Amino acid sequence: MKILVTGVTGQLGYDCVKQLELDGDEVQGVSSKEFPLTEPLKMEAYLRKFKPEAVIHCAAYTAVDKAEDEPEACRAVNAEGTRNLSRLCREIDAKLIYISTDYVFPGTGEEPYAEDAPAAPVNVYGASKWEGETAVRELLTKYFIVRISWVFGYNGRNFIRTMLKLSESHDKLTVVDDQVGSPTYTRDLAVLLSEMARSDKYGTYHATNEGFCSWADLAIETFRQAGVKVEVERVTSDKFPTKATRPHNSRLSKAALDRAGFARLPRWQDAVGRYLIELHNH
Repeated sequence: MKILVTGVTGQLGYDCVKQLELDGDEVQGVSSKEFPLTEPLKMEAYLRKFKPEAVIHCAAYTAVDKAEDEPEACRAVNAEGTRNLSRLCREIDAKLIYISTDYVFPGTGEEPYAEDAPAAPVNVYGASKWEGETAVRELLTKYFIVRISWVFGYNGRNFIRTMLKLSESHDKLTVVDDQVGSPTYTRDLAVLLSEMARSDKYGTYHATNEGFCSWADLAIETFRQAGVKVEVERVTSDKFPTKATRPHNSRLSKAALDRAGFARLPRWQDAVGRYLIELHNH
């Protein structure tokens, strides 16, 4: 297949391109430099030249706290940019895989959010991604919306890398324990997205590694598998105030994956182990 991947310089875009090449696809990964989401004429020229059969849309404005200060810049990419891309995919008859987020939900309660649960974002970033989802649904029939959370991969910064870096200079770390969700290893997700690109089982899906944990649990497991001796003190979110509100419950139901016959991602502990090996090998 001919597949275009946006956001190639990010964690997920990088691994998607690697996976698609492995699967024998003709793939082009683009960054905002050659494929600016806010410039539809440039986007159209690129798409009409390459003529992809599918687009995996990983590019996004992801600076969650900064978005509170510059909501229009965030919306321009995540909402309007996605609308631009959706319209162009419709024109060239390409299927679109749009990467969304757990942040479209309010993050209350303790039950996993169903794919069709009401959206109620609690910050600008989440609202912009929900607007992107809405544009995809309005303009396309051949689409996948894939919500993910707590992303980590080789090509970029993430929580696990931050913890490992801090462990070099700290014997004790305080980590938030009242936000619960699931990490998502981009190498595992890329396998699923490649399979989706080849299918017509369109719809909205949740795709994270299996199992739930808090950020403190993730830090403790990372240090355990890395053989690093660091004490982790579990604290509540109010000890780390942030500009943007974070959801306390990021648990996501995988019922749609099951119904469509897609395999769930491996357990998060297993993913952490493989990621640490990947970091070590590089």
